[in-house]
Amino acid sequence: MKKVLLLLIFFATGYSLFAQDEAIFTHYHVAPILVNPASAGFYDNHQFLANARAQWTGFADSPKTYSAAYNGPVGNTFGLGLTILSESAAQLNRFRGQLNYAFRFSIKEDVKLAAGFSTEFQRMSVDNEVAGSNFFQAGDDLLDDLLDGRGVFDASLGIFGTYRENTFFGLTFTNLVRSRLDDIAQNGGNQSFFQYYIFLVGHKFEIDGANFSLEPSMQIRDIRLAPFQVDFNLKAGFLDETLIAGLSYHTLGDLGILLGAKLSTFNLYYSYDVSFRRFQQFNMGSHEITLLFNLKKKAKNIDRGY
Repeated sequence: MKKVLLLLIFFATGYSLFAQDEAIFTHYHVAPILVNPASAGFYDNHQFLANARAQWTGFADSPKTYSAAYNGPVGNTFGLGLTILSESAAQLNRFRGQLNYAFRFSIKEDVKLAAGFSTEFQRMSVDNEVAGSNFFQAGDDLLDDLLDGRGVFDASLGIFGTYRENTFFGLTFTNLVRSRLDDIAQNGGNQSFFQYYIFLVGHKFEIDGANFSLEPSMQIRDIRLAPFQVDFNLKAGFLDETLIAGLSYHTLGDLGILLGAKLSTFNLYYSYDVSFRRFQQFNMGSHEITLLFNLKKKAKNIDRGY
């Protein structure tokens, strides 16, 4: 009976994970493009990203996420990005394609700002073997839709900026389409259009003469079908950030460690998370790995004829 209850709880949890896709990543403080479309091309680098996350390892059919992304500058003011994501949890599967657009500008010499938005298409489905399960009930509209594959569109808006290079901040309003449709269906459209958000802020302290940096950051997120959460992160860089180490604490009761290394234009990050909640006894924690390749934008040579 306990296994059946755990299966039902896990299925419900897995479905909620699919709804709150902005929350599945923990490497947002090393790759803001994971949560904020306005950061596309912000640092004048062409960035290629590969990310993999294994949630609750050791538990059967636990969530696994794989994503590949590109973002970079177009001219001096625009940024573009493309993300492809594949995720599975129990018998649930999701494919997502996302386009990011950003407009960059400077308010003052010390303040750089970008505004952006993303459009995306998601296709969610369940394995055909679900129809043969003892829990399957014919005529369930939700399962029938997922067996055929259900496609949905969504969008988000973001602001991202820096102050004197070392201070960064971002605000993303997520699930603008889906949350509005839910609101109209349930409440007649009375709630705010920007009810779901992710706020990120941090600052890098350079320790003079020690070749060492310390970067505290915080993320506040209130997103669709997920509990409110605050993350506190502390990242340390050694030898011009050739080596990275960090800690993260999530107010829902999770603690994570971060390790990273930089080799020329490649950056590699790995994190391991454990939970203080009861479900931790049924799994061996979560793993996430991110590989970044940064290519500097080439400066154009102008031939003036002399």
